[in-house]
Amino acid sequence: MVPEGISDMAPWPDWCSAAEGALRFLHEHVGWDLWMVTQVVDGRQVVLLAEPPDSVRPGLVLPWADSFCRQMVEGTAPRLATVTAAVPAYASRTTGPLQDIAAYVGIPLVTRDGELFGTLCGVAYRAKPRSAVRELSVIEAAARMLSTLMAAGMDPPPLPEPLT
Repeated sequence: MVPEGISDMAPWPDWCSAAEGALRFLHEHVGWDLWMVTQVVDGRQVVLLAEPPDSVRPGLVLPWADSFCRQMVEGTAPRLATVTAAVPAYASRTTGPLQDIAAYVGIPLVTRDGELFGTLCGVAYRAKPRSAVRELSVIEAAARMLSTLMAAGMDPPPLPEPLT
């Protein structure tokens, strides 16, 4: 049994719990409107988890070719944009479900083999001040922790049924 004084620091039982904890932490301490963990598979970006949980349902599918995250992963746009309209690679993608995104942050999630699994990303519907860049290292640490847990053998959740 875990003593009461340390029970709040007990390890998460699985990868999904750790990812949910990371998303909650980022939402509470970094801010932004929506945080997601996504998986890239077969040219699609699938939402696995979101915070707040009722903002985006797991299984939401975005075409990878149209996503902000693809631009970030390919290095054609920065990991953090406080004003997406000021970044050509992001500004050209603000249509459809992405049209209201005014600020974006995304970090790749990487498998043990160094392959892209997906992303940890956050969006805001209003531009952020330039000082938001100071939080990038915290977001990168959360993403690296999730990648490390995958490398250590914790499995992410299975892909949810796609939403249509």
